[in-house]
Amino acid sequence: MAAVELELLDRIRNGAADPHAPSANTAVDVPVAVSYGDGIGPEIMEATLAILDAAGARIAPRQIEIGEKVYRSGYSAGIAPDAWSTLRDTRVLLKAPVTTPSGGGYKSLNVTLRKTLGLYANVRPCVGYAPFVATRHPEMNVVIVRENEEDLYAGIEHRQTDEVFQCLKLITRPGCERIVRYAFEYARSNGRRRVTCMVKDNIMKMTDGLFYEVFREIGASYPDIEQDRQIIDIGAARLATRPEQFDVIVTPNLYGDILSDVAAELAGSVGLAGSANIGERVAMFEAIHGSAPDIAGRGIANPSGLLLSAVMMLVHLRQANTATLVHNAWLRTLEEGIHTADVRGGRTRRTVGTRAFADAVIERLGDAPRKLALVEYRNPDAQAAAAESRHPRRPPATKATVGVDVFIHDGSTTPEILGSRLSSRETPALKLRMITNRGVKVWPNGFPETFCTDHWRCRFQARSDGGTIDHRDIIELLTRITDAGLDVIKTENLCTFDGVAGYALGQGQ
Repeated sequence: MAAVELELLDRIRNGAADPHAPSANTAVDVPVAVSYGDGIGPEIMEATLAILDAAGARIAPRQIEIGEKVYRSGYSAGIAPDAWSTLRDTRVLLKAPVTTPSGGGYKSLNVTLRKTLGLYANVRPCVGYAPFVATRHPEMNVVIVRENEEDLYAGIEHRQTDEVFQCLKLITRPGCERIVRYAFEYARSNGRRRVTCMVKDNIMKMTDGLFYEVFREIGASYPDIEQDRQIIDIGAARLATRPEQFDVIVTPNLYGDILSDVAAELAGSVGLAGSANIGERVAMFEAIHGSAPDIAGRGIANPSGLLLSAVMMLVHLRQANTATLVHNAWLRTLEEGIHTADVRGGRTRRTVGTRAFADAVIERLGDAPRKLALVEYRNPDAQAAAAESRHPRRPPATKATVGVDVFIHDGSTTPEILGSRLSSRETPALKLRMITNRGVKVWPNGFPETFCTDHWRCRFQARSDGGTIDHRDIIELLTRITDAGLDVIKTENLCTFDGVAGYALGQGQ
């Protein structure tokens, strides 16, 4: 072992891995909300808390009940008011996986917690532990930083016609600024060299385009960090085949959800992956796997994902010494081939159950890995933490309404017939310019080969170039259209902001 590693090991054993950390021996225990969850949750939580206690973590667990029992007791969100009170009081949650009952009427508790508590950043480190855990990518060490509150996960969906359903993709500038800044601050604080932005801005030029625009703006303040952008499809392919090329990836919600699970599998097992959900006031730490009811009560579940989440929690609580102690003991346990049954294909010497694995980690507290990279955590810089939450509002743009998209439900018409009917309903202020179906222009001069459904977007714009309209003009237009017996299901105003169009052209326009 190198001299610098031996020196660090001595500091770990002496409880001084971070010279800038407050003294853990004199600090009071920090209240932490703890949910034992469902399925295997109680088993892995007990194992995790036993390790933290043995390592001297200064936490005071306050148990809350969330999940399946709460759902079935009449709370459709899976959480009762007293649990909310505890969460708002402690501001930290260590959470085992929960089960959402099958059937309608039950909302995802994870999404509810993230959005209600403002947990905007999901952080998932994915590391290869070869040769002790089987993986084709032994050099993999990537962190996915996922926006956690908006995008398609806003959950705003509607059925609009017999054939068409809609889900709104919401991307906000403040949301982009918070997650992008967090990714750069994370990279800087953790010695990471590069941040990669993954988007689909070649197609979704306004939503994903905004995300990348903000990435470039904020990235200019971090000249010490390499920066690049990849289109999500080829980026995902490269992550799957050459993950060692990536360091920190920042991306919108849906892409991040998919990428982080892909990365965890590439590293060897989702059972080894921890996760942090960070907000400005509250943080939640959880394993990424499910509650696995099929093996619940058998004592064979792997507590590693929840344990590594707890390590992230300790760093968040400025207990970097203890986090370093636990993580290195866990690595040493892997190296010695003491594995739970889900870790296959590596160098398993002894297969153990949940509690026996925890005991093995406890026995190795103060030890360090011999082959895998030694871990050393530092407490977060207060200045960096402040930067993560800085997102001042911009002055409002000069907004002008220049038209309206009117969406119509009609399963028996053709583009030509609909165009003729709507043209006869134009107003002195608004003229029909285009009709699209599923985003493709079908009138005027559409193609007979274009497949159409019963859902039509009809674009009306001000008659004069550069002209503007007001809401009374739109109301007059809608009155004329509905008087003609057409079924208006939705409208979207067409606006410019400081003279820049705030709407996309139709495909083929």
